[in-house]
Amino acid sequence: MNKQMTSMTAVAMSGGLDSSVTAWLLAKRGEPVIGLSMLLWDRSHENTHGRCCGALDLGDAKRVAQQCGISHYTLRMDEEFAEQVVDPFVEDYLHGRTPSPCIRCNTWIKFSLFLDRARQLGAQRMATGHYARIVQAADGWQLHKAVDESKDQSYYLFELTQEQLSRARFPLGEMSKEAVRDLAREAGLVVCEKPESMEICFVSSGVREFVEKRVAEYPDRYSRQPAPEPSRIVDSVGRQLGKGQPYYRYTVGQRRGLGIAAAERLYVLGVEPAENRVVVGSAAELATDGLSGGRVHWIGSPPELPIEATVKIRSRHAGVRSEIRSLEDGRVEVSFAAPQLGVTPGQAAVFYEGTRVLGGCWISNPTPERVE
Repeated sequence: MNKQMTSMTAVAMSGGLDSSVTAWLLAKRGEPVIGLSMLLWDRSHENTHGRCCGALDLGDAKRVAQQCGISHYTLRMDEEFAEQVVDPFVEDYLHGRTPSPCIRCNTWIKFSLFLDRARQLGAQRMATGHYARIVQAADGWQLHKAVDESKDQSYYLFELTQEQLSRARFPLGEMSKEAVRDLAREAGLVVCEKPESMEICFVSSGVREFVEKRVAEYPDRYSRQPAPEPSRIVDSVGRQLGKGQPYYRYTVGQRRGLGIAAAERLYVLGVEPAENRVVVGSAAELATDGLSGGRVHWIGSPPELPIEATVKIRSRHAGVRSEIRSLEDGRVEVSFAAPQLGVTPGQAAVFYEGTRVLGGCWISNPTPERVE
């Protein structure tokens, strides 16, 4: 393989603004670049923009690649995407958890399968439009927040490995969203005015409808079937307040759409599939002192616990200073310096030291004791 091929970068092109500017920036520098789009979900029946894998978006990616003067190919990964992202998404809801499919997609598809496919085509590195930064330091490769923290996506990348970081590039990590759009306008890219898509890419209707349809189509894929009867809405001591929608329609911290009338504002405290119950309570009852988590991942060498770090319990969470301690079976316990609302099983808790992502875990449960 010649020198040019070994230094080629594959850009993951979704047809959106950020990945398009990423491809344009690298091509403008004269670097060997190839554009690759991922066909992850069948959207051949849809004729709308802003939906991953839609025909219009894949067409936009191809047109941008032409504007950049680079080759473009579409990689079919729908079977792997269904297995690694969609099925766990449905399984989590059926078990009363709230999944984070974007993290799983990054971990299993974009920075694993995509990179493998890109290397088969001769690329040794990959670039995406993520707003995050990669730093090479004396102790290895580090992942940091984007300069524009309002667009930072480092939370979704906490499961990346040293090998993956060494082969990844995030050209937008030092830029603001406004600067990225200005570059697209200056370059005349066809997507320069394209809005962002904030939806789950494979759910075109509601989550409830998607879960029910998916289980009906593939009942053998899932270990639990949706409950046919309405869920029971109970308070924190078990008193029934009414009946609601199927339990998998609810998520911890939810306030709207509970389906019951009450004198005070109520929130979902927990979802109990085995009992077909949704537990609700006040904001004070929703607050917790910490969480336990499993499937712990450290980007660098695992630290000797306990340690202190700032922990984010969802992507837009401001973060809270916490102590992280070891539990048996490789799990961790996180104690917050101040009580937090909406610790949601199935979501990720990501650990930061300043702007650096140390790693994270998947939330199993909030601490049992609730703050009164």
